[in-house]
Amino acid sequence: MLGKFEPYDRRILKILAVRPCESISTTILVTSLLTLAREITNFKSKLFSSQKKIVREIIRQIEILLIFFEEIHDHHPTFTNSLILSLSELHFSIQKIRCLLKDCTREGARLYILMKSQFIANQFRVLVSSVAAALDILDLNSLEICKEVKELVLLLAKQAQKSNLHVSISDQCAMERVILILNHFENQFEPEKGLIKRILNYLGIHNWVDCNKEVKFLEDEIRNSNVEEEEREIPLLSGLLGLMCYCRGVIFDTLDDDGDHNSESESKLAGAGEVLSYLNPEDFRCPISLELMINPVTISTGQTYDRASIQKWLKSGNLICPKTGEKLENTELVPNSALKKLIHQFCCDNGISISKIGRKSKELSRTIIFPSPASRETIKFLAEFLAGRLTYGTDVQKNKAAYEIRLLTKSNIYNRSILIEVVNVAPLLDLLTSNDPNTQENAISALLKLAKHSKGQKSIIEEGGLMLIISVLRGGMKIESRQIAAATIFYLSAVEKYRKLIGSTRQAITGLIELIKDKDGTMCGKKNAMAAIFGLLLYHRNHDRVLEEGIIPVLFDLISCVERSDFLVDALAILACLGEKINGSIAILQTSALPLIMGFMKSFISKAGREYCVSILLSLCINCGTEVVPILSKEPSIIASLYALITEGSSHASKKALMLINMLHKFRESGSSSSALPSPSSIHKETCFSSNFGK
Repeated sequence: MLGKFEPYDRRILKILAVRPCESISTTILVTSLLTLAREITNFKSKLFSSQKKIVREIIRQIEILLIFFEEIHDHHPTFTNSLILSLSELHFSIQKIRCLLKDCTREGARLYILMKSQFIANQFRVLVSSVAAALDILDLNSLEICKEVKELVLLLAKQAQKSNLHVSISDQCAMERVILILNHFENQFEPEKGLIKRILNYLGIHNWVDCNKEVKFLEDEIRNSNVEEEEREIPLLSGLLGLMCYCRGVIFDTLDDDGDHNSESESKLAGAGEVLSYLNPEDFRCPISLELMINPVTISTGQTYDRASIQKWLKSGNLICPKTGEKLENTELVPNSALKKLIHQFCCDNGISISKIGRKSKELSRTIIFPSPASRETIKFLAEFLAGRLTYGTDVQKNKAAYEIRLLTKSNIYNRSILIEVVNVAPLLDLLTSNDPNTQENAISALLKLAKHSKGQKSIIEEGGLMLIISVLRGGMKIESRQIAAATIFYLSAVEKYRKLIGSTRQAITGLIELIKDKDGTMCGKKNAMAAIFGLLLYHRNHDRVLEEGIIPVLFDLISCVERSDFLVDALAILACLGEKINGSIAILQTSALPLIMGFMKSFISKAGREYCVSILLSLCINCGTEVVPILSKEPSIIASLYALITEGSSHASKKALMLINMLHKFRESGSSSSALPSPSSIHKETCFSSNFGK
């Protein structure tokens, strides 16, 4: 069989072709060659922003071969060994030509293809030489085909041997202009906009949408790059990305409608349980080792690293922050328990062994690519431009600037840091009171991204942004703005002192619960609200405040509805946290949630869900034993579920399941006497030991 012409996972300019098997049918081989040749001739109608002269020559040669293949197909000549070998070699080369042509017309790759012109010309030159070699072994005299076709093929063979494909003068000049522009940026000199516009016009990048496609392509290339194999390629990609971001923000004033604005799913954030899968993996990786953090700690600059990595850094004599370059006031390492809990829960939900996360996981993380010098300076110029627009621009310009910040900060740590430093958050906070729904959404979304950075969190709080964010949470003009505000509160709650501040502001908790209760609300909004509440509950004094706002009945309504099953794990995570205290357990029992939780325990297909159920049941037994233990002891299936969790669950969940089993066995063995019920004080010691041991 013939291999697929175009593997769907092939990266640009990584040409993969499959040679036909030796035993392939000659009919299939010729048919395949006809298909390939016709596809290549169709490239005449496609736009090539560069390599135009080379492409015209290649297509002309393939058109001649197409006539040759059609003659063979129609006349069915005798297939000698030399003919089969020649056709096989042609098939191999033409597949590669097709891949290369496809790359030259890849959407969003115009600038990158221009800068790779020399490489592409070399590749085409090699492929044309291989075509000439394949034709050289062909005995045309033995073929019963038209004389004119034989003459065309002979002429093609001679031309292919002498072919000297090279980069055109116009492409060479365009490349030199791009290099000049990047050098200007690297030397902290903003190039003339007219020079940049000439490059954009040459490539056919005429509006914001075209430019945004270039940005997305370059981001994907950087994200999928292998640092060790492509050390030379990454600086080029980074520089081009910075240039295109600058063009998108500065050169194109109009935010064209490409159907993608203000509709991103980026507002999906993390919460407890399965919601954690929405977290950006970069939040879980150590900036030094690029691996998932096992023991995250925070240093004096507010940055978080894995303990082993930062200790090695400090022992090497470094007294500055690896990420920000700031001098450390002290070398104290403060455990980031909130992040550690989230990371461990994330690993538990995704079946990842904590003991094996030292190895890089493509599913969990993507390589951090630090920007090149040119890219760094480009982003600084862009940040200064956006800062001016946010402060002095028209309403339309302010909206566009907020949207550009929203995009720039989406997944790049460096961009967040620069924008916080240059733009600050005050102008974005002012836009939260805008009467335009899109402007408000873009502003709150930009703040969400900045809130992922420690400096951004600090700026938001110090600029008095908390109450403004809460006002959007409770009265945002769009539901998307409200759910993004909830996600922003989640990230702010990652800092302990802010967690206390948010918890003391009752409007925040009320707004989050209102978002959960909203019948017209989205799944994303409810998940974000539960995520934020889960984060606030990491501060123990917030438990009572959340309970006072009536969260338990709201969660019970969610988990009791079959159609709301998407919220089960998130709701159970919050219930497990609240149930640790006596008043929380009492509130859970008052909602008649016990039968539901017992049912989930027996039938829940999610491991995380079953583990939360065990935590809730254990807390209920500890805090309300006289009411709960007798009921559980009458359910034989509960014991079976608990034993299954001991073998399948996490170590922490296994200990809780074992404790619950022992409690139920003791109650049964004692003949169901009240003296056998657990004592809260004695169980508390055992629970503390188990909790600490599992951390």
